[in-house]
Amino acid sequence: MLIADMLDRSRWAVEVLSGPQTGSEGSLIREIQERGIPLTIEPMLVREINPRKDLLALLHLTRYIREGHYTIVHTNSSKAGILGRLAARLAGTPVIVHTVHGWSFHDYMSPATRWLYILLERLTARFTDAMVVVARSDIAKGLRAGVGRSEQYHLIRSAITLDEFDPTKADRAAIRRELGLPLDAPVLGNVGRFSTQKNPLDWVRVAGRVAHELPECRFLLVGDGPLRRDVEAALAAENIADRTVLTGLRRDVPRLLAAMDVFLLTSLWEGLPRVIPQAMSMGVPVVASRADGTEEVIIQGQTGYLCRPGDLDGMATHCLQLLRDPARRQTMGASGRAYVAQEFDVRSMVARIAALYDGLLAARPAR
Repeated sequence: MLIADMLDRSRWAVEVLSGPQTGSEGSLIREIQERGIPLTIEPMLVREINPRKDLLALLHLTRYIREGHYTIVHTNSSKAGILGRLAARLAGTPVIVHTVHGWSFHDYMSPATRWLYILLERLTARFTDAMVVVARSDIAKGLRAGVGRSEQYHLIRSAITLDEFDPTKADRAAIRRELGLPLDAPVLGNVGRFSTQKNPLDWVRVAGRVAHELPECRFLLVGDGPLRRDVEAALAAENIADRTVLTGLRRDVPRLLAAMDVFLLTSLWEGLPRVIPQAMSMGVPVVASRADGTEEVIIQGQTGYLCRPGDLDGMATHCLQLLRDPARRQTMGASGRAYVAQEFDVRSMVARIAALYDGLLAARPAR
């Protein structure tokens, strides 16, 4: 959405096509429309594997791209990336670009499913002119799996609007009052989807350990998802349900981050989750599992702490260190904000995308 909105409209005519599903993490459809970005919804483009709908989506996308005479097709996400690139190829699109927001294959799926996705990624990489990755680790992972060639990969961070994530603009006391959080209590928080990938049940287990050592601590979970009931049951089992605020879906993420003292992420796999630079930009130190791109943005002991996935005691120890030490939180938060300002400015991201497009267009054989 940000790329479509911020590219120079005197040079680029950008349209967005999306599937109809918004999911429990919320929808950007209304915001895209409010920004005046042309939007088409393809009903057959769904998340789950569905042979009938997938074939129809491929046919519809091919017709849509062919009739639109697009110079560039740029796909995002795993399934849309595979179907969209196949359709662009069938439609004869001159330039095809794909952004890898974490690969479609990972170690937490069945071997058969993993190999199916690897084969599909290998196939579509053959006619992809450039693959944008948000984390260096995804270059190594893709090449190990035989997906594409090194010269196809381009590292461009998935950036954020730094002006929006500015701690000086947030009224911490007001949002805490709104949420019913004590103004002087340490708060451990998270923003994310309640899904297997994000591993929220381990988050609750870490919170239980923290609560045992720091009874005055409060917990803030922002988001929703298919594991919502499991999360609620786990909170009750850890005896911290009465100390936890579940906000559901919210669009005012900067304000909610301002209410937190430490941000905890327990994901099993990731590309590079945008919420980490968002938290760091708000001056909130991060404790996270070592999941792919998280290792590239968290500098151990300077902008946050990393632990192996499943190391609940290690995560709890680091959370407690920070929750008990306001001076360390402030120092680490300032370091994190300075790092994000260098790496994750949305204006730099859009400029680099535009430069990539220009380079790919210039490299096309003359007709």
